[in-house]
Amino acid sequence: MINILGIESSCDDTAAAVIQDGVLLSNIISSQKVHESYGGVVPELASRAHQQNIIPVVDEALKKAGIKKNELTAIAFTRGPGLMGSLLVGTSFAKGLSTALDIPMMDINHLQAHVLAHFIKEDKEDTNQPVFPFLCLLVSGGNSQIIVVKSHNEMEIIGQTIDDAAGEAFDKCAKVMGLGYPGGPIVDKLAKEGNPERFRFNKPHIKGYDYSFSGLKTSFLYFLRDELKSNSNFIEENKEDLCASLQKTIIDILMDKLRKAAKDLGIKEVAVAGGVSANSGLRASFEEHVHRFGWKIFIPKFGYTTDNAAMVAISGYYKYLDKEFCGMDAAPYARVTV
Repeated sequence: MINILGIESSCDDTAAAVIQDGVLLSNIISSQKVHESYGGVVPELASRAHQQNIIPVVDEALKKAGIKKNELTAIAFTRGPGLMGSLLVGTSFAKGLSTALDIPMMDINHLQAHVLAHFIKEDKEDTNQPVFPFLCLLVSGGNSQIIVVKSHNEMEIIGQTIDDAAGEAFDKCAKVMGLGYPGGPIVDKLAKEGNPERFRFNKPHIKGYDYSFSGLKTSFLYFLRDELKSNSNFIEENKEDLCASLQKTIIDILMDKLRKAAKDLGIKEVAVAGGVSANSGLRASFEEHVHRFGWKIFIPKFGYTTDNAAMVAISGYYKYLDKEFCGMDAAPYARVTV
């Protein structure tokens, strides 16, 4: 039996998971509430919380899986991208445990792990995984990419944002409206009560499959500024319609490029991953494309949309099968693409 421990500490969630022969046995996440009052993640506070949380989180993951630490085959850890201080905690812990148990390590790219979340099996009979090659729209607070996934360890980015990411656009526009942090889920909730056709916002004209969201963010800001001059209560009186219209615009931008890529490449197996894949409007748009364009879609369960260790463990499982191990000199990195 192959027992893989996955460790995720790239941002503000400390997570650990155990996968046995490709099947998930446990997935534990400890979230940090301290950042909410700051309107964003504070790196120093995040790394301190990881130091406090990592041992109990790993211990709980092993207990829930019914696995003793000396039964582990290998350890997978997120090497990057992410917050350097947070990554150092997970990397250092993985190295220490690997040395103590004398078992190999696999370093995991956080973005690739989000894509491979579609291969997490919750039981042996689970066969609902994409067939290679497939397209994956990776959307989060820091990334908006269209990826051709050729195998578990071979991915090609064919389109990405040239400025802001989709999740960043959600959060920053929500902040301008005074909706709180994180803004994406709040916008999604309010959008369900609003009219998505009420307001029109600028859409960028970027060649190829690349994205841009800075222009949308700017036009949204100027629109609110102008409306507030004549009505100081404009945002409060129209927040549901503003959120619905903003969300529709962002989703339209995302899907236009993805649809073009799928048509040009002749690929009908299409997945979505990352934190923004939890957005109800984006999920509904994917469902719509099944009927309109004959896509076979793959949408992750909500527990696998945000940062989690199950996606790290499954990525490590496939690396273990390919004997792609890393050494003790593997240093975390803050920025990288797939």
